[in-house]
Amino acid sequence: MRAVVLALTVALVVPEFALDKTYVYKYEALLLGGLPHEGLARAGIKVNSKVLLSAVTENTFLMKLMDPLLHEYAGIWPKDPFVPATKLTSALAAQLQIPIKFEYANGVVGKVFAPAGVSPTVMNLQRGILNILQLNLKKTQNIYELQEAGVQGVCRTHYVINEDPKANHIIVTKSKDLSHCQEKIIKDIGLAYTERCAECTERDKSLIETATYNYIMKPAAAGVLIAEATVEEVHQFSPLNEIHGAAMMEAKQTLAFVEIEKTPVVPIKADYLARGSLQYEFATEILQTPIQLMKISDAPAQIIEILKHLVANNVAMVHDDAPLKFVQLIQLLRFATLENIEAIWAQFKDKPVYRRWLLDALPAVGTPVIVKLLKEKFLAGELTIPEFIQALVVALQMVTADLETIQLTASLALHEKIATIPALREVVMLGYGSMIAKHCVAVPTCPAELLGPIHEIAAEAISKNDIPEITLALKVLGNAGHPASLKPIMKLLPGLRTAATSLPLRIQVDAILALRNIAKKEPKLVQPVDLQLVLDRALHPEVRMVACIVLFETKPSVALISSLAGALKLETNMHVASFAYSHIKSLTRITAPDMAAVYVLGVSKNVYKKFLTLKYGITAFCLCSCAAPLMVGAAGSAYMINDAATILPRAVVAKARAYLAGAAADVLEIGVRTEGLQEALLQSPAADESVDRITKIKRTLRALANWKALPTNQPLASAYIKLFGQEVAFVNVDKTVIEEAIPIVTGPKPRELLKAALKALQEGIALQYAKPLLMAEVRRILPTAIGVPMELSLYTAAVAVASVNVQATITPPLPEEIETMTLEQLKKTDVQLQAEARPSVALQTFAVMGVNTALIQAAVMAKGKIRTIAPGKVAARADILKGNYKVEALPVEVPEHITLAVVRNIEDFKMARIAALRSATPFHKTLCLAVPYIEIKGCIEVHSHNAAFIRNDPLFYIIGQHSARASVARAEGPAVERLELEVQVGPRAAERLLKQISLIDEETPEGKAFLLKLREILETEDKNVRVSSESSSSSRIISSSSSSSMSSSRMTEVRTWDVSFYMYFQTATVMEPFRKFHKDRYMAPHGASKAVSSGSTASSFEKIQKQAKFLGNAVPPVFAVIARAVRVDHKLLGYQLAAYFDKPNARVQLVVSSIAENDNLKICADGAVLSKHKVTARVAWGPECQQYAVIAKAEAGVLGEFPAARLEVEWERLPIIVTTYAKKLSKHIPMAAFKAGFKLERVSNADKEIELTAALPSQRSLNVIARIPEMTLSRMDIPLPIAVPINPDGTLSIQIDEDILSWIQKHIKEE
Repeated sequence: MRAVVLALTVALVVPEFALDKTYVYKYEALLLGGLPHEGLARAGIKVNSKVLLSAVTENTFLMKLMDPLLHEYAGIWPKDPFVPATKLTSALAAQLQIPIKFEYANGVVGKVFAPAGVSPTVMNLQRGILNILQLNLKKTQNIYELQEAGVQGVCRTHYVINEDPKANHIIVTKSKDLSHCQEKIIKDIGLAYTERCAECTERDKSLIETATYNYIMKPAAAGVLIAEATVEEVHQFSPLNEIHGAAMMEAKQTLAFVEIEKTPVVPIKADYLARGSLQYEFATEILQTPIQLMKISDAPAQIIEILKHLVANNVAMVHDDAPLKFVQLIQLLRFATLENIEAIWAQFKDKPVYRRWLLDALPAVGTPVIVKLLKEKFLAGELTIPEFIQALVVALQMVTADLETIQLTASLALHEKIATIPALREVVMLGYGSMIAKHCVAVPTCPAELLGPIHEIAAEAISKNDIPEITLALKVLGNAGHPASLKPIMKLLPGLRTAATSLPLRIQVDAILALRNIAKKEPKLVQPVDLQLVLDRALHPEVRMVACIVLFETKPSVALISSLAGALKLETNMHVASFAYSHIKSLTRITAPDMAAVYVLGVSKNVYKKFLTLKYGITAFCLCSCAAPLMVGAAGSAYMINDAATILPRAVVAKARAYLAGAAADVLEIGVRTEGLQEALLQSPAADESVDRITKIKRTLRALANWKALPTNQPLASAYIKLFGQEVAFVNVDKTVIEEAIPIVTGPKPRELLKAALKALQEGIALQYAKPLLMAEVRRILPTAIGVPMELSLYTAAVAVASVNVQATITPPLPEEIETMTLEQLKKTDVQLQAEARPSVALQTFAVMGVNTALIQAAVMAKGKIRTIAPGKVAARADILKGNYKVEALPVEVPEHITLAVVRNIEDFKMARIAALRSATPFHKTLCLAVPYIEIKGCIEVHSHNAAFIRNDPLFYIIGQHSARASVARAEGPAVERLELEVQVGPRAAERLLKQISLIDEETPEGKAFLLKLREILETEDKNVRVSSESSSSSRIISSSSSSSMSSSRMTEVRTWDVSFYMYFQTATVMEPFRKFHKDRYMAPHGASKAVSSGSTASSFEKIQKQAKFLGNAVPPVFAVIARAVRVDHKLLGYQLAAYFDKPNARVQLVVSSIAENDNLKICADGAVLSKHKVTARVAWGPECQQYAVIAKAEAGVLGEFPAARLEVEWERLPIIVTTYAKKLSKHIPMAAFKAGFKLERVSNADKEIELTAALPSQRSLNVIARIPEMTLSRMDIPLPIAVPINPDGTLSIQIDEDILSWIQKHIKEE
C-alpha cells in the first residue's frame, strides 16, 4: 500500500510556475577556495539577490534579479567577514537586473535568450540560477541515474525521490559526479601534450568533483512548487595525492521561496538574442591571467608603457618585478587587435632593444593574430630568418590550435618563399603537425582532412623517390599522431608492403617512429602492426629493435609481453633478442602505474632473466624515481642499437618522462643516428668479419678519412630533439654539409672574424642584453554550479639580464694582416684584458586556485620569487714570452640583498585584499658563512609560515608564505683589494713563489722533535674519539633497554629484515688470482704472495723517494700557481702550488702550501710510473704533510686468462669525519650491492685497504671484484654499451698507422 501511495505522489512531481503569477525567491550563492580547515586563509565571493520568475507562455519564462549585491572574501575562515563589493555591484547592477528569457518544459531548461548588452559573465551567473531549476523527474521511478545537462556539461546524475507525509513535502536529492561527463565543459591551456595517466587516476585521484542538490517541494494545483533548493559543490585538488589535505573550492547555493506576486516580469525593449543553452559560455577569462587583474582601458598605450618600463629598468641588472611585468605585457598583447600590434611594431622595429623585447613577447601571446603578424612581417622582409625561426617555433607551440590557425600555418608551409629555405620550411611543417595534434586534443572528432596536404606531399614524394621529402612528411605525421595517418605510414613499413623494402633503412625506421603518437591514442591499432615487425626475421635488426621500442610505448598487456618473450626464445638474431630482453629489464625498474604490466611481468615471472645470460652488449637502460603514494615522479631511459660490424653504435636515444597529478609527459627526447655512415662502413673492407679488430679499426679510420668518396644522396648522420613528444628540430649531416663547412673553418672567414674580434677588444666592448621567457603557463578552467569559473593554474616567468664591458691592451699591437703573424711574433705578445660582467636573473612562479574573470578575481595563490645577481670584475694578463699568466678578480659593488589569499575586482582593483596564512609557530633562521682570506660574508635568511601544525602532510608544508633572502656583504677585517691567480711556466717558476717551499727531514733533530709533538697531538685526538664512541655506545644500550617494550609485531619485522639482510651474503667462492705483468711474464698468484709483490712495489717506490724526498732540492719547478688575496694591510694570504718533474725516474711531485706566515699546512702528492703496467702515488697532508696519508697503486695484469686492472688504495691515517661517514655508508653497501646484482662474501680483508679489480672476459663484458674491510663484492659478465679495445696482453688495440697520420697532416696544410 505504501509503494502505491508513493508512486501516485511521484507522478505529480512537476515544478509549476503559473502564467498569471510571479514567483519571488531569495537567492544566495557562495564560492570559497582554500584549505578545508578552519583558521586558515580562504578567498571567494558571495552573491545575494531576489529572483523573480514569471511565465510568458506555457514553455517560455522570464527571470529577473532584484537588489543584487556582490561580496568579496579574503581572510581567515570563518572569523573574518565578507566585504561588500559596492563599486563592482554598481557597475554590474544594470546588467544584472535585465530580465532574461528561457525555455522550460517538464523541469528541463532549454534555450536561453538575452539582449546583447548582457555580458557573458553576467549570463553565466544567470545560468547558475537556472541550473537549480534543472530537474529531470521520472513519473514511474524514485531512484534512477542518467546523464543530465547542466552548467558544467552533460554529467552522470543520480536521483532519489522521497516523501515526507507528516510535513506534506516531497524531497528530491540528486548528486552529480562531475568527473564522469559525456560532454564536460572545460578549457585546458598548456596541457595539450600531456597524457592522461588512466592507471594513475584509477589508483589515486588528484581532482575530485562532486555536487549535491537537495529540493523540498510542496504540492500545488498543477504540480509542485519548489519551496527550497540547496546546492553543495566541492572541488578538491592536490598534486601530491593528499586528498584529505587538498586545496578545495566549495560552492553553495540557496534558493528559497518567499511569496507570489501578481505583477509580471516585463522584458526590456531590446532584441532578445539566442545565447545558447544552460551550459557555461567561456568569455574573456581565457585571455585574463589569474595572477593579476588589469583594467584595460587603452591596450596600445598600456603596452607601450610596460614596454618602456621593461627596457628602462632592465639594463645594468634585472628588476625585481620584471617577470610579472613581462606577463602583463603578454596579457595586454592578447587583448590588442592586429592593427594595434602592427602600429606598435612600426614604432619600435628600428630600436634594437625594444625590438628584442617585442619578439620575445609576441610568440608567447598564443593567439592567431600573432602567427598572422609574424607571417606578414617576414614576407615583407622586416624579420631576419633567425628572428623568424626563433619566434615561429615558440608561437606555433603556444598558439590556440583552431581551424583558422591550422589553415594559416598550412598556407605558410606551402608559400614559395618558405619553400626556398629548407630549415625554415622544416620548422613550419613540424609546427603544422603539432598544431593538428593540439587541435585533436581539444576536438577529439577532428577530421582527417586536416592531414590532406601532408598525405599528398608524402604520396608525391614516394612516387618521385624523394627521400628527404618522405622523411619530413613522416616526421610531420608523427607529430600529428592522427589515426587516419596509419595507412599512409604503413605503405612505408617493411614487410607489410613489398615496395617499402626497397626504401632506405632510415625511412623504414622513421615510419615506425611515426607510429608513436598514434599509439598513445589508439594502442590497439598499432600493437598488431608493431608486433608483426618485431617478429619478422626477414627484416633488418635495427628495424625490429625500433619496433620493439614503439611496441612497449603502447603500454602492452602482460599477456602480449609474455607472448613476445615466448617468441624470442626461438629468436635466431641474438642482437634482437639481447635488445628486447635488456629493454624489458630496464622497463621493469619503472614503478610508474602506466608501466604496471611490464613491472608485474618483471617481478612475478622474471621472464627476462632466463635469456639475459646471453653475452651481448647492453642496449637499454633506465634511471627512474616515482613516488607512487605522492603521484609524482620521473623516469629516464636510453636505448643504444649496436652493430657488431662497426665500432660505432647505429642509434642512441635518450628520453626523460615526468609524472604529476595523474598526468604524464615525455618532457625531452634526443636521438642520434649514424645510418649513412654505418652503410658506408659496411660497404668498406672494415666490415670484413674475418679480420682482427686492429685491422678493422684501421680500415674504419681510412673509410672515415676518405669522406669525399662517400655517397652524396644520403646523410651520414642525423639528430633530432623532441619536446613533450613533439619533434621541434632535426638535422641531417651529409657530404654536402661537410664540403660547405670545411671552407668556413679553414678559409679566410675565421681569420676575418678573429681580426674583427681582436680589433673590437682593443677598442672596448660594452654590451647589455635582456632575455625574458614565459617558462610555464598551465591552466585548467572549469565552471562551478553558480556560473563562475574556477581555475587551477601555474605560471613561471623569468628575465635574465647581462651587462658586460671588456677592454684589451695588446703589446706590441697586432699587425693589420693578422694572417701574416708568425708564431715567434705571437710568443712575444703581452695581452692584458679587463672585463666586468653583471649577470642577473629574476624568476617568479604563481600557483593559483580560485575565481578568475574579467570583473573579479578571488583565489588562493602560492607565490615564489627568486632574484640573483652575480657580479664579477676580472683583469687578466698573458705574457707569452715570459710564460706568465695572471688573473685578478677585482672587488665590485654588490647589492645588500640578493634574492595567501587574494581578492581583486576590476572596479576597485587598487584595493586588492590579501590575507596571510596563519601559522602556529613561524620558522625563521639565518645562516651566515664567511669566506676566509677574502673577507666576504654570505648569509641566507629563511622565513616560513606553513600549515603543517594542522596536518603532517606534504601539501600543508608547501602552502603558506615562504621566503628566502641571500645577502653578500663584507665581513669584519681588513678590506681586500683584489684576488689574484697567477701561473708561471718554465725556468722562472721558482722566482714567482712567494714563500720558500721545504719539507721537514725526519732524520734531523728538528724533524724528530716535530714528529714527536705531532704524535702526541694525534694520540690525544684518538683518545677523545674512543671516549666519545664509548659514550655513544652506552647511550645506545640504554636506549635499547628503554625501548624493549616494543610490540611483538615490530620485533618480528626487525628480525625479518635481519634475515633478509644476511641473505645478501653468500658463501665464499674460489676466485681466480690476479697476476701482474712483469717483463712479459706473470708474477705469482695474488693470494699466495700478495705481501711480497706489494712489498716489492712499495719498496721500489720508497727507494725512489729516498733518493730525493723533496725534488725541489734537486730540480727547479716546471710551473707554479699562486692564488692569493691582496689586502690593504699587505698581509700574505693564500696558497701556492709548485710542480716538479724527475724525468729519469718518471716521477712527479706536487706541493701545495700556505703562503701565510707561521702556517705549515701542506698537501704533498708524489707519484711515479714504475713500469708501463704500474703506477704508484702517495698523497699526504697536514702540518708538513705528516698528519694524514693515502697510497694508491694501479697496475695491469690478468685475472685468470682475461686482461685486467687492479687499483689498491691504502691509508695510514684519515680525518675523523671521513672515517665516521665511511662507517655509516658501509651499512648501506650490502643492500645497494644486492640491488645492483653483486654477490657479497663475509671475509676478513685488510682494515685499511680497498682493492678494486676489473677484468674483460670479452670486449663487451666486464668482471668486477671489490675487496673492502669485512666483505668482498663481485659481479661477473656485466654487459658494456660499447666494445673496449684492449688486447689480452693489456695493450690498447687502437693504433693509427702512418698512412692515416700523413693524410691528417696533409689535409691540415691544405688551404
